[in-house]
Amino acid sequence: MLYIGSHVSYKNDTQLVGSVKEALSYGSTAFMFYTGAPQNTQRGAINDGLTLEAMNIMKENNIELDKVIVHAPYIVNLGNNTDPDKWKFGQDFIRQELDRCETLGIKYMVLHPGAAVGLDRTEAMDNIIRGLNNILVKDDTTIVLLETMAGKGTELGINLEEMSYLLNGIELKDKVGVCLDTCHLSDSGIDISKFDEYLDEFDKSIGVNKIGCVHVNDSKNPIGSHKDRHENLGYGAIGFDNLINVIYNERLSNVPKILETPYVDKEYAPYKQEIEMIRSKEFNPNLYNDVIKYYSK
Repeated sequence: MLYIGSHVSYKNDTQLVGSVKEALSYGSTAFMFYTGAPQNTQRGAINDGLTLEAMNIMKENNIELDKVIVHAPYIVNLGNNTDPDKWKFGQDFIRQELDRCETLGIKYMVLHPGAAVGLDRTEAMDNIIRGLNNILVKDDTTIVLLETMAGKGTELGINLEEMSYLLNGIELKDKVGVCLDTCHLSDSGIDISKFDEYLDEFDKSIGVNKIGCVHVNDSKNPIGSHKDRHENLGYGAIGFDNLINVIYNERLSNVPKILETPYVDKEYAPYKQEIEMIRSKEFNPNLYNDVIKYYSK
């Protein structure tokens, strides 16, 4: 089965029910959401009744709970500890997000590793390791997936060496894994047309079994640009066929693939049409027009 979906909204009044219904409207078999606004740390209480209703809807529509991903907000940075209070606050907030995932029954939470921001890169990675070792506990059922990054600014986790260093430093190794992002990989210098070669190297360094999610995005910029600007499928530098090869790679067949591509005209979600492209394996050169027409009905 193809586990494909997109980022969807999570609103406090409808919570997971709204997220599931939005995902189904796109024809998804997987999806990802933030448990609150990604740009702040304000969070509403989880409504168990809505969670149970969402679980029933998912069961009726063959969406498996372990194909549902939470993304941690990107405003916390475990890599820099120059402000001890802010560093501690980041750890406490990630712990809170993990607890929310546990309440919702979510298996995977994606986390941007962090940035050095003036520190030595190894020192900053050691901060991430110490932070995660403080956060993770033996009873956790939610796994933290460190996302591969594009290398913008002083981002960490931009190659296999750094990702391996981070994972090797975690004490509870069964509580961590990796989320691949195709745009980030390309922008960091990985040739997605040689994705199987990359997976071979990943398997030697970390183990393909540690990949829990793939963010599927084209890139607005050429390989090695370190920009991190997502593009719609087939409209960027990576190309449709290369992304299809990632999505249908046999070694990742059980891994959910999540679209984070841009809205058309900053208003219209393209996910229904992009998922149709993915299922047919045929590039749609009229994607933008088709999306606008769909929402104009």
